[in-house]
This record gives sequence, C-alpha cells and structure tokens, in this order.
Amino acid sequence: MDALFYTENRRTFMEQMEPGELAVFLSGELLRKSADDDYPFYANRNFVYLTGIEQKDSILMLYKGEGAAEEKLFILAPDAFEERWNGVRIKPDEAERRSGIKNIAYFAEWQSYLAEMIRKNDIRHIFLDIDHKEGRRNWHGADWMRQYIENGYPGMDIKNSLPILKKMRLIKKPCEIEALKQAERITKAGIVAMMEHSRPGMYEYQYKAEYDYALAQYGVLEPGFSSIISAGQNNFCIHYDGYRGQAQEGDLILNDVGVRWDYLVTDVSRAWPCNGRYTERQKLLYECAYRTSQHMFGILKPGMPMLDVDRLIKEYNFEQLKEAGVCASFDEIGTYMWHGGAHHIGFDVHDMVAAREAALAPGMVFCVDIGIYHEEWGIGFRLEDNCLITENGCENLSADIPRTIEDIEAVMNK
Repeated sequence: MDALFYTENRRTFMEQMEPGELAVFLSGELLRKSADDDYPFYANRNFVYLTGIEQKDSILMLYKGEGAAEEKLFILAPDAFEERWNGVRIKPDEAERRSGIKNIAYFAEWQSYLAEMIRKNDIRHIFLDIDHKEGRRNWHGADWMRQYIENGYPGMDIKNSLPILKKMRLIKKPCEIEALKQAERITKAGIVAMMEHSRPGMYEYQYKAEYDYALAQYGVLEPGFSSIISAGQNNFCIHYDGYRGQAQEGDLILNDVGVRWDYLVTDVSRAWPCNGRYTERQKLLYECAYRTSQHMFGILKPGMPMLDVDRLIKEYNFEQLKEAGVCASFDEIGTYMWHGGAHHIGFDVHDMVAAREAALAPGMVFCVDIGIYHEEWGIGFRLEDNCLITENGCENLSADIPRTIEDIEAVMNK
C-alpha cells in the first residue's frame, strides 16, 4: 500500500468525527515470552490501517477542529544501543514516506502533546480503539490509555472508534483486492506443494514445512495466521495446532491456511487423501460440501444479509447430506456441521467480527466455509474459499486453488 491509502483512511475516519474531538491509536507493545525473550511484535491492525507503521510503542493522534484538522505520529527515538541489539528503528522521514503524515515527533513527547491539545482546544471527547475482544489480549493498548485518560482528565468522554473502523474496513479498496489476489496466488503455491508431496507416513510438520517453504519463495516468511494442518482423527479439532500426527493410509489431510500480502490475509481450506485417491465415503461427503459451495457462489450478491449466509449454507448442505443418506432431519445438522460458514477477511483473518449484522455490499470479502465432520466414518474436513462481492454477484478469489476431486487427484498423481 502507498501513503495515499493510509492518508485517505485517516481522512475518512476524521469525516466521522465532530469538531473538537480527538482520536488516539496505539501500535502496541512487545509481549514477554519468557525470561528475556519476547514474542515477535505484531502491531494493532487498526493502527496499521491508518498509518502503515508496524513499529512498537507508536501513537497516532487525530484532531478535528472547526474547519481544520491535525494529525501527529509519535515514534521511538533513535537509540544506538537498542538498535545494535534489536534492529534499526524507523526514522521520521521514512515514517512520513510510509504514512503520509508530515507532523512526526518522538514517543517521549506524546503526554505533553496530549495535555496541550486538551487544554488549548477544550477537548471533551476522545476516541479510543476499544476492541470487543480486548480482554482476551495480554496487551495494554486502548485499555491502558483509557485508564490514563480517566485518571488524568476526570470527566473526559471516551468514545469507541471501532464502529467507524468496522464500516471502513468492511469495504475493500481496489488496491486491497489486488493484494488479496496476489496472496491467493501464493496460497495456491503452498497448498499445491503440500498436495504434490503428500504420501502415507508423512508427518503433519512435514506438510507444514512444504507450505512454509513454498511461501518463502515469494518472500513471505510467516503465514497469514497459525496454519491448521492435520491428518485423520486430528481433523476433528477445528483449531488444531499440534503438527505431530502422522498420515496413515486412507487418511484425509486437512489444511486451513492463509497468506498475508501487503497486510491483506487469505483464508483457504482444502482436504485431500494422503495417498492421492479419495475413498467412496470421502467422495460422498466431499461432493456434498462442493455442491453447497458452488450453490452459495451462485446466489451471493449485494443486499443479502450477512447473517443469512450461515443459515443458507446449513440449509443447502443439509439437503445434500440428506440426499446422500447421511442426515435424515435438519435437527441433526449440528452433528455434522460444527461451526459457522462465513466470516470476513482483510487486515485480520477474522476481520471485523462485530460486522456480521451488515448486508453484503460490493467490495466485501469473506469466507464461504463448508465443514463436514462425520465422526463415525472418521472423516472430517473443510472446503473454504474467499468470496468478493461484486456489483452484480460475487467472485471466488480462490477458485484457482484445486478444489474438485478430479483436479486434486490430478495434481497428486501427475
């Protein structure tokens, strides 16, 4: 993304603010792993969406005045000792080039700037990025800033920026869609590599190694999220992360993987027999999921409530399972479908979770995720693709990743 993308995002956000309001966004801080070892830093996605900056301990402040606006970015000051050990910090000129923000200061100055802005402009309302899942994170972010403001400025009204950002991030711009398409191409390379090397006796960590190696050829050094790669009975753990299982003759290999490219994340699931040939029961269930997926891509269009997508997936998949003699009553569908069938993707793999009540609109991108789990048969899998809503319907962005039985077997047996 170029600086214009972030500049437009900030402008759009400030258009939703009232004169006299201030917004504060934080990149986040390092999390301690153990002793003197930290987890890799991962910046708050809303902060990145507005700045393009991924450095720890950075703060963005946006002020909307009467007929004027002010934006200021605070970054860490140069520190020769820290940089010798932990890498070069972003310089003001580079921060300006990436973000389009001209007014840049060092992190140590943010408190005095905040105090001066509040005093000078008689600010009574401050926006903070209060994530609905903030309590699950071991990360201070908006919670810490909220406490700081409430203690230092009693009576200040705290407003949540998330509803504004939710609407903004739901609709992808052309540059975001292009980034997703490139991410899909790289995702395909990783999945095809796993298919081509698949064999009975292979360990899950070996599949993961094939996927990671394929991504590295494109300069992608970590997947879009923690890869789910499982074999056989491990497929029945939806968010499995063990990587220690071994594929046995006849097992299905399930992968639920993604790629992050220019901040945009794919989320694709495929399942194939480790020996390259589906059994009759595997074919029966896979075809149910495939027909349901094809049906959904034929009916998704602008105006449809997002909440209806899950319902329609379950209803149509039930009809397929019923026709296959697997499921007699819709009351039994929960036995075979364990999770929802759609979620938005974007800067996060579960992008703007709170946006599920929105109606579909051009530019939205979400997953169509058909999961079938038949414990008695020992067959569990997902078929998950990425759907872009267009002006008249939708486009399957991941359609080029082998998804039919014929195409998958062809890749594995060429």
